[in-house]
Order: sequence, then structure tokens, then C-alpha cells
Amino acid sequence: MTRAPGDAQPPSESFSLDHFTNLYLAKDDPWDNATKWSDQRKYAVTLASLPRRKYRSGYEPGCAVGILTRMLAPRCEALLAADAVTAAVEQARTFVADLPHVRVEEALLPTDLPNDTFDLIVVGDLLYYLSADDLAATINGLADRLEPEGDLVSVHFRDRENGGSFDGFNAHEALRDHPALTPVVHHEDDWFLLDVLRRSA
Repeated sequence: MTRAPGDAQPPSESFSLDHFTNLYLAKDDPWDNATKWSDQRKYAVTLASLPRRKYRSGYEPGCAVGILTRMLAPRCEALLAADAVTAAVEQARTFVADLPHVRVEEALLPTDLPNDTFDLIVVGDLLYYLSADDLAATINGLADRLEPEGDLVSVHFRDRENGGSFDGFNAHEALRDHPALTPVVHHEDDWFLLDVLRRSA
């Protein structure tokens, strides 16, 4: 289905923490990240799209149960993963407990953005849950925390069946519009979009 810039708007309010907490109360892994082939393939494409073999410091907001976190760990000297849901954070911490250079924190975007800077930020299937104001604050906050020449990787679901919903197409459009970020890699798949954007020197 053909999409056009601005053909869908962000939700009027960001999805609530209660919404996501209830998903984890119903199921340990609400999106089946650990078992779905489509997610395993998406993670593989994400890792293959990283322009550098190794990064000094990585940040993964919205890490869920930590499946991609563990895959990113060998590519980072240090890695901070975060999620807003306590149950997700506990599962992710258990999953990476044997990796001392990885830490998992509880944080809600855009309120709890970290104070550190990073040369790699990976954000997946998160931005389209945010209101317009929270989306802008999050994108600006991520760009501010990305070091010069650092890479921001964004990978989000693209709704090909129900055009007009605010999905990866729109979220990535907002990212690519940021003046400090330059596109480096672009990948369009049947069900997801991936963009790597680099912070200007």
C-alpha cells in the first residue's frame, strides 16, 4: 500500500505504562520476541546493518525481555538497556546476568532518558506508541545523547495491511527529519523498516 508523508498522526496521548504492564501480566513475553521467526530475522538484519564491528557504549531503550540486548552485547564494550515495565526489566536482567558489561534499568521515555552519551543507540518498535510531543522529545533526546559520528539504529513494524495507521513509516520519517542525523542505511522489508542514521560531526 502506498504511503505518503503525514498520512497518519501519532496517538493523541502516549500509550500508558499500565497498558504495557497489563500485557506482561497476561504473558511473560507479550510479543513472543524469543520465539517468532519474524523477530529473529529482524534482529539478524539489525545486527548485519550495524556499520561498525564494535562500539564503545550502546543504549537500547524499550529492550522488552532482552532478546536483542543479548545479541547486541558482543558488539558493545558497554551496553545500557532499559524498559518501562518492571517485569520486562527483571526478565532482561536475568537473561543477561552473565554479561558484566551489560546493565538493564527501569526507565520511561522521554522522562527517564539517561545522562550518558553513546556511540550506538538502537530503538525498536517503540516510537509509534508516543504522542507527538513525546515523540519529538524522545527523538531530540536520543539525538542529543548520540556522540558525533555515532549511529542511531531504528527498526519498527510497518503496517502494510492497514494503511493510514501511525507505524514505522511515520516514526522513521520523523527521525530522518532531524537536522543532526544523516541517513546511512535504509532497509524496507515486508513487515518492518530499518534505518541507520549518523550524528553529524
